[in-house]
Amino acid sequence: MGASLQGKLVVAISSRALFDLEEENTVFEQSDDKAYMAMQMQRIDQPAQPGVAFSLVKKLLAFNSDEQQRVEVVILSRNDPVSGLRVMKSAEHYKLQIARCTFTRGEPPWRYLRPLKANLFLSAKSEDVRSALSNGFPAATVATRSMKASDLHPHEVRIAFDGDAVLFSDEAERVYAKGGLDKFIKNEVKKPINPCRPAHSSPYWRPCIACKAKAPPAFASAPHSSPPAAPLRMNARFAP
Repeated sequence: MGASLQGKLVVAISSRALFDLEEENTVFEQSDDKAYMAMQMQRIDQPAQPGVAFSLVKKLLAFNSDEQQRVEVVILSRNDPVSGLRVMKSAEHYKLQIARCTFTRGEPPWRYLRPLKANLFLSAKSEDVRSALSNGFPAATVATRSMKASDLHPHEVRIAFDGDAVLFSDEAERVYAKGGLDKFIKNEVKKPINPCRPAHSSPYWRPCIACKAKAPPAFASAPHSSPPAAPLRMNARFAP
């Protein structure tokens, strides 16, 4: 019987997000897949350098212990299985606890997210991220050439979410786009605040698990806006 995924956070990540494969990707884009595969085979025993999301993956896997496995990281890549062998050997080299991998050989990765029971998809290919989002899967693009800022805080996982259309629906954004700032402020002021049930939640919002506590909602406002912005209807608590 396979290990249960009940209660686990399952993160699917592309090989280019996990490892620095930009040189190999340039060969693929400038020639063809045969040259790319040949280059990967030549480097089969050469571990790939850590990519921009490598530090995040290490931090997520650090939540696991011998007694409890809270997070699983799955490699989901457009690579072919042969080239994927180098990816898995690289993961083994860095002692990353990654047991599952799917290499689609160019097929759209989002189709595998539901069978993998993935809660989040991280990829360096924005096209794949858009496909995942349009099919209802939480996903984000990893900028492969960005600074590895997460290395500055080796013992912390820091995640920033955009409130509009991520934690909450894009209702307020649509009101602003159609009616400008005045209608946006009027719309925000007249809406009731409910910490447990927002009027229009995003697909990724989950109801509060402690509704009976009746804790007061949190408020936030733009500190330097001009003219002053209305308080944002932020909801205080979310279930993980």
